[in-house]
Amino acid sequence: MHLSKRLKPLSFNVFADMDRAKGRAKAAGQDLIDLSLGSSDLPAPRHALEAISQSLQDSNTHGYSLFSSTQAFREAVARWYSNKFDISLNPETEVLALIGSQEGTAHLPLAILDPGDFALLQDPGYPSHSGGVYLAGGQVYPMPLLAENKFLPVLGDIPQHVLAQAKMMILSYPHNPTTAIAPISFLQEAVAFCQKHNLVLVHDAPYLDFVFNSSSEAPSIFQADVEKSVSIEFFTMSKSYSMGGFRVGYAIGNAQLIQALRQVKACIDFNQYRGIFNGAIAALTGPQEVVRKTVDIFRQRRDIFIEALDNIGWTVPMPSATMYVWTKLPKLWSNDSVDFCVDLVENTGVAVAPGAGFGKAGEGYVRFALVHRPEVLSRAVEKISVFLQR
Repeated sequence: MHLSKRLKPLSFNVFADMDRAKGRAKAAGQDLIDLSLGSSDLPAPRHALEAISQSLQDSNTHGYSLFSSTQAFREAVARWYSNKFDISLNPETEVLALIGSQEGTAHLPLAILDPGDFALLQDPGYPSHSGGVYLAGGQVYPMPLLAENKFLPVLGDIPQHVLAQAKMMILSYPHNPTTAIAPISFLQEAVAFCQKHNLVLVHDAPYLDFVFNSSSEAPSIFQADVEKSVSIEFFTMSKSYSMGGFRVGYAIGNAQLIQALRQVKACIDFNQYRGIFNGAIAALTGPQEVVRKTVDIFRQRRDIFIEALDNIGWTVPMPSATMYVWTKLPKLWSNDSVDFCVDLVENTGVAVAPGAGFGKAGEGYVRFALVHRPEVLSRAVEKISVFLQR
């Protein structure tokens, strides 16, 4: 049987290796503490669940969900952005419902790239960004994110021959996995760069609310690209509203880009169940204290986890955003994050994400997802301590 060549770049999957290692740990009787995936353990908002529950009794929600039936959701998205960032959006032409933001970021390259075109991606970065580029037949140019540059790419380092073939740049701040926040000045620089080189600027922003310093906010790309000249931004209900399993997100931005992505989606899906949209509307328009409480919970977990690591002699940087801790590995494993993570889970049951899974520049790092209660996080650190001493 012949399979497509486009699958070849997708054959190397660190997280599949980690899944197998987790399976071996469970089979050996280990009590698994999974800190490798950013899937929130918190419940979805009660008012969102009630809206979904009520929808189940309404047979009008049981049919296909085409673009027109997402109007109320798109209007709620526009109001949310207006309230949060003072950004004006046309719900008809500048907002598109998605089956989770990952669906949108993976499909968008099909609307932008021709075979052989370059996409400029963060390294380390979220794996589905490169997956979408490869499926579209494009090439990835990795932009290294280094600690000395505050995990921001140096745009001036991108070679001219790459720019001549490039069609898009993907950024994501607050950043997974490094937890960095991009200042508005950098986003303005990125917008000007993309305007100059005729690039689409994609901003994947699932952690816009996940900033721990109450006196600061993570900016939207449209605070830098006010005219929506080259940009599209993605958001998901998975983080702020703990609705990861409901698979609902959206894209906003340049009307031409929204229409292009809509054309791709029209060939692939009919959107999700309308009741899920009703739940998302309730979350976006209802009391927002739930978001603040969620962020506070993860701030407390961050503080407890970092203090526990510090107590065992593993000093790590204090993240200012997201639900992760990103840190360099102990010296013994500094050049092989996969070996460290496989050994750790098989010997202790604690699963964490190897930096190499996020790109070449992620090697030597490890990512912890703070998706368990404080007592579980403390127990994980105790197990890590025993492992490091051995």
